[in-house]
Amino acid sequence: MEILTAILLGVLQGITEWLPISSSGHLVLVQQLFALNVPIIFDIMLHIGSLIVILFFFRTEILELITGLFNWEKDKLRIILMIIIASIPIAIVGYFFQSSIDAIFSNVRMVGFALLFTAVILFLSKYPKAKNGKLTYGKAFGIGLLQAVAILPGVSRSGSTISAGMMLGVKREDVARFSFLIFIPAILGALVLHIGELANVGDLMPVIVGMVVAVIVGYFSLRLLMGIIKNDKFYWFSVYCALLGVVVLVVSYTV
Repeated sequence: MEILTAILLGVLQGITEWLPISSSGHLVLVQQLFALNVPIIFDIMLHIGSLIVILFFFRTEILELITGLFNWEKDKLRIILMIIIASIPIAIVGYFFQSSIDAIFSNVRMVGFALLFTAVILFLSKYPKAKNGKLTYGKAFGIGLLQAVAILPGVSRSGSTISAGMMLGVKREDVARFSFLIFIPAILGALVLHIGELANVGDLMPVIVGMVVAVIVGYFSLRLLMGIIKNDKFYWFSVYCALLGVVVLVVSYTV
């Protein structure tokens, strides 16, 4: 892989991982459009770059959870338990259906339908108007179900999980924070499933460059998204996903 290609993919990952427009879907489209053969380990390392962003951006919350765990603080233990509950669906899907899901990454038409699904979910996030409820174990599991669906390329992970929480009436900032916290075990699980791929890495330089770019761009992208969520404009991204989904489907059926 060329350095320039790695930089472009790092920028793409940094932007689309946090904005609710599906990083995996865009990766599939770019690969097909430019006939790129991106090794799965490169994709994983880009996601590790995104993980670094999360660990830094929410370092205070994460430290509080770790401290609360050792001090046996009830409220912190409750959040940790909800993270575990929300992670169950994606763990099951990832473990039992990973090979089938990997095959879908070459199906552009599937990405088009998935983007339309994301558009619908994002649009529905504006309802209900009141979003002041607390996160419960049941709501955490519901958010986790949407995260499992987001394994499909074209279904935005951040878009589906945050939208699910909003539709359940959870406070916007709380569900956004929770969505990004449950990303941590999800990406760690994906790394475990593909740990054997590390042995197949050839030239490390493009991988490192792509990851560094994903970290830098991803940090500013996440800051932008948190501001958009705070202003309750999250559903605006549904327009982009709908338009892109329609374009992808039209092209896939006519070419």
